[in-house]
Amino acid sequence: MPRRLFGLIGKTLKHSFSKKYFAEKFIKENITDVDYELFELSNIDEIQKLFENPDLKGFNITIPYKLEIIPYLDELDESAQKVGAVNVVKINPDNSKTGYNSDYYGFRKSLENWSGVGAIKSALVLGTGGASQAIIQTLLDMDIKVRMVSRSKSKGDLTYDEVNVNKNILNENLLIINCTPLGTYPDVSTKPDINYNWVSAKHYLYDLVYNPETTSFMKEGISRGANVKNGLEMLILQAEKSWEIWNS
Repeated sequence: MPRRLFGLIGKTLKHSFSKKYFAEKFIKENITDVDYELFELSNIDEIQKLFENPDLKGFNITIPYKLEIIPYLDELDESAQKVGAVNVVKINPDNSKTGYNSDYYGFRKSLENWSGVGAIKSALVLGTGGASQAIIQTLLDMDIKVRMVSRSKSKGDLTYDEVNVNKNILNENLLIINCTPLGTYPDVSTKPDINYNWVSAKHYLYDLVYNPETTSFMKEGISRGANVKNGLEMLILQAEKSWEIWNS
């Protein structure tokens, strides 16, 4: 039986979660006809060469190519259309290519699994980069009002300066999601610039960062009795969704 090839494309992949995760999955589940590799591309045009490999059946996408991949695809699944970004590509039997967004599924399921969040109706999303797109769409689909926070007024609904002079903003938004890379290993001491003294036991702090397991952002919440969660479950859920897409 010919081997099937999957992988991850991105610019810098040395800290990739995906390859280790899928390698362990294949061993654990005795999946023997599959490989999962890392494909570092210096620019998105290099994807054309990758498409020439007949064994390639699909791949994940990380920054900075979640938008740039779209012109190379034949169609977008509803999840990718909603979010406006792609992090999974399936190469179909006719060689056409369909884009999906499994971050949407992963984040939604992770949030639904978090006891108590269901009652929250308003959230602050810290950061307006590519990672925030799936998060914002998921929250809107769950009927949670979203206020985006950015360093620049032109990019978000609020600036960090505005959040830090108005205690009511944190009081009214009990779910706070860090969509920035701040706090990621090795820069573990960094965190979003909000007034953590206004965080309470009623708050839920969700950090998309998963390395380290407990980020500085989360530690600030823990010290004030808040509920905290990192991005590992979301990452696992989106990886499993990718596998489901490729094998459907």
